[in-house]
Amino acid sequence: MKNNLFKLKLQLSLVILALVTVSCSEDDKLSLKIQETVERGAVIRTISFESTSFNVFDPESIFAMTIEEQDLEDGDLFRDVEIYLDFVDNTESNGITTSQEQLLMSLQASDFSPGPNGLPRTSFSITLSEALSTIGVTNTPANVTGGDEINVRLVLNLTDGRSFTDINASGNVSGGSFFSSPYAYRAGIKCIPVTPFTGDYTLDMDDSFGDGWDGAFITVTIDGSSTDYTVSVADGTASSFVINVPGGTSELLWEYTPGNFEEEHTYELIAPNGSVAAAGGPGPTPGEIVLNICE
Repeated sequence: MKNNLFKLKLQLSLVILALVTVSCSEDDKLSLKIQETVERGAVIRTISFESTSFNVFDPESIFAMTIEEQDLEDGDLFRDVEIYLDFVDNTESNGITTSQEQLLMSLQASDFSPGPNGLPRTSFSITLSEALSTIGVTNTPANVTGGDEINVRLVLNLTDGRSFTDINASGNVSGGSFFSSPYAYRAGIKCIPVTPFTGDYTLDMDDSFGDGWDGAFITVTIDGSSTDYTVSVADGTASSFVINVPGGTSELLWEYTPGNFEEEHTYELIAPNGSVAAAGGPGPTPGEIVLNICE
């Protein structure tokens, strides 16, 4: 009986060893295949955004960001980055504006400086005026309004003749949390009033769970005087406020402060002209609420 049991264990061990050997062999083949077929070149890492949108009322408003280049030789293959622009018309109400993608500028390797990791890093900005001039679009209400976008596409060129852009970036590079390098970015165009837009605003606030905003609130500051608005536990699911911004107001600031259970919070702000000036949530972005009011 013991001899039979020993033979059975020995047979099982041999089977397992064979499976492991085959598995390792297949994994090695797959690894070699990936090494042979996946191109290793370079990436542009998105470090930060200083501004992500333009103001149609301010030609000098900017889209600005900081990027870092990384290649197989830690920057020694880096030649330049080309920046292309194109117009994206999302508002058919004022007609269809078309354009062709155009080169704005080329950032040379010499325009970059070593960052904290020793890799080439730089910041750049684009004004709305520069962007529209480059793609041949005139900044008039018939062409450009809040809701439209400028597509910013980067092309990374290496000294060995290879180029990388959005069409040849893998998901780990374009959507990954570390590289975050889609090579193409959408800079939104908003109608941000240069001076306060006065009148009655309607602030609608909702909580999907029905127990109030859990410590979150929106602060409205009018000429230095601040008032907080929230959905209280007693209100439960929703609250609505009419907020008057008097004529002659010189300072108007809206801010969102988060609380707990942010995924339950949403809001919508209706401007005096009836348009949606701002909206957020679930999980609104903390900080200043930028208004979008197109007259």
